[in-house]
Amino acid sequence: MNQCLIETTDLSKQYGKARGIDQVNLQIRQGEIFGFIGPNGAGKSTTIRILLNLIFPSSGSARIMGMDVIRQTKEIKLRTGYIPSDAAPYSALRVNEFLEYMLRFYPIRKDEQRINDLCERFELDRRRKISDLSMGNRKKVSIVQSLLHRPELLILDEPTTGLDPLMQETFFDLIREENRNGMTVFFSSHVLGEVQLLCKRVAIIKEGKIVGVEEIESLRKKQLKKIGIEFLRLPDREKFTLDGMESPTYGKGNQLSFIFDGDVNLLTGKLAGEKVTDLTIEEPSLEEIFMHYYRK
Repeated sequence: MNQCLIETTDLSKQYGKARGIDQVNLQIRQGEIFGFIGPNGAGKSTTIRILLNLIFPSSGSARIMGMDVIRQTKEIKLRTGYIPSDAAPYSALRVNEFLEYMLRFYPIRKDEQRINDLCERFELDRRRKISDLSMGNRKKVSIVQSLLHRPELLILDEPTTGLDPLMQETFFDLIREENRNGMTVFFSSHVLGEVQLLCKRVAIIKEGKIVGVEEIESLRKKQLKKIGIEFLRLPDREKFTLDGMESPTYGKGNQLSFIFDGDVNLLTGKLAGEKVTDLTIEEPSLEEIFMHYYRK
């Protein structure tokens, strides 16, 4: 079993009376692409900022590569890459000047081939001034900069913001390649589709708390069902309720659909007194499974 590369213990952050994160416990294995998902404001960026020692926790602790994120942050940063959601490279510089400047922070020789390969892959003109670039091209600069020193750990915070679909696919391919070469990836996003493309394991955060850490495939196998019913005549909405019935949606043609994680016998018993013209039972989508977690 791979060793733990990131470990947090009861990690908490309060902003005055406002909640940041509350007792976040994570264990991310070396060599995996680990997803960190939740709606905006759930605590994803706060967790990342603590890991990068950009802010201090109110309590708890975090270690990366066995090192304390506060006391040994310099050593950690030398071996870590970071792509923020709001990429803002120094606008006064040209792309090439910025990349060369950032390389000075790492004890490595300049690898011209590495720079060329990454820039060509993202169709990035190194001669352009950063202030003249679009938001998407600035994000490309941030991506290239984060990978120049071949980090052991790459931390991503909504990394595809501003990228067009073609560049997003280029980015995902690159992350897979780097991961095969040994890089561990911590991928924070509120876009479920991105996470399921890359990750095998994912932590779900809601209102500052971890509500679940799951294998993507095991999430798909949760005993949730998507029920679709067409009635001859719709029953009274207030009376047609069941334990385990979630997010009922009434459509055209006397149709009712909902996510169900209760006893199927209760459902069939409830339907026995109704005139049903059609009934479907399906596996819910992965997105619907995540929404089930959020609502719970």
